[in-house]
Amino acid sequence: MKLQNVVLVDGARSAFGRGGRGSLVATRLDEAAATVLRALMERNPKVSPFLVEDIGLGNVLGAGELILIGANNVARLAGLPAEVCSFDTNRQCGSSMETLHRVAQSIAVGASDCGIALGIERMGRSLGGGGNGAPKTRVTEFNKKLTQSNAIQRNMAPDHDKNFSVPIPDFVLDSSAITSMTQTAQNVAEMYNLSREEMDQFSVDSHKKVAAAYEKGIYKDEVIPLEIEQPVFDDQGAWLPDERGKTMIFERDECLRPGTNMEGLAALNPIKGITSLGGGEVRITAGNSCPTNDGVSAALLMSEEMARGLGLQPLARIIGMGVAGVKPQVMGLGPIPATNKALRHAGITADQIDRVEFNEAFAAQVIPSCRELGIPMDRVNVNGGSIAIGHPLGATGARLVSTVAHELRRSGKKYGLATQCIGVGMGISTIIEAM
Repeated sequence: MKLQNVVLVDGARSAFGRGGRGSLVATRLDEAAATVLRALMERNPKVSPFLVEDIGLGNVLGAGELILIGANNVARLAGLPAEVCSFDTNRQCGSSMETLHRVAQSIAVGASDCGIALGIERMGRSLGGGGNGAPKTRVTEFNKKLTQSNAIQRNMAPDHDKNFSVPIPDFVLDSSAITSMTQTAQNVAEMYNLSREEMDQFSVDSHKKVAAAYEKGIYKDEVIPLEIEQPVFDDQGAWLPDERGKTMIFERDECLRPGTNMEGLAALNPIKGITSLGGGEVRITAGNSCPTNDGVSAALLMSEEMARGLGLQPLARIIGMGVAGVKPQVMGLGPIPATNKALRHAGITADQIDRVEFNEAFAAQVIPSCRELGIPMDRVNVNGGSIAIGHPLGATGARLVSTVAHELRRSGKKYGLATQCIGVGMGISTIIEAM
């Protein structure tokens, strides 16, 4: 079977709101996604809506308006024809990058010629729907079973840890696989002996770079302004859904703090519930971790043959994809084997990568992952990352690919990497070539 080249024609997103008490709380995210999708189609007028064959949506929490087939709702709200198919995907934090991969794979094998990858996430509040309602006793029993199975997995594949130059300490592997993401960040920080100051400085730089990028208008091609209703909260921070707020234009990432400095971050306490399994200092704080967010993203893909036939100038060609698993206790290192897979798929080496969009779930996992991959930090997140921009779980992956594609065009560079760690112990990566 002859494979088709797959290109990223264009990508866009909303600004990312703060989860829980942010500006997007009163906005249905399927409607926000439809606005972004319409804008994406409108700025690519040569792409008829009837050319789009499939739309995939990456989402993790699946609450409220995102229950059932959210991709179908977005397609209909955006005015796309009924002939457009739809599917939803959940690969935790990598959901919309996984969706992008699925659309790209379909195009590569000739099963389709044009598709759209969406990402949507609402974190902290829901416009409708309910919780999982699982009895606590059953959850406890299930967690015990997972802990027991982890003891078996502990010795099944010792060579797997050769992904990392630094061995995983026994005290980390002997701990439960059922652990918070913040605890896994602490584990990695201890494993690589990262200092609190080093991680805090990384976070300060992220905020400064994003602020500078906004001042230069760098995100103008990427962020689609939304006309939204400003939510109303009571004195305790509870959203008042029956109260109608003013209409506003939302077009700037809400968790960005341009004035972030080392003194302010040093004053933050470690996140509650984290322990140092090696008996050292707890180093993970809200300041060197990503925030929780609401937001949407979208990427338009098609075969290179179709793009050329339409006279388009795509942003980039997708040349490498990879997903890989790691021990869940060090899930933040998932981008290392995933990127190595993607590099083999692309047929290039890490030193050829010119720009990297690395999801900043935690400073603790970005720094060592880049060291292991041999990627210089001056090529990573040159316009800041998720610690300042935000990480609305299912929306991040498509955002990363689009961001690095836009940056390659601006900088005149050739190869770009988008990568992220994934909860429960995975990583996912995409490599693109500028066109």
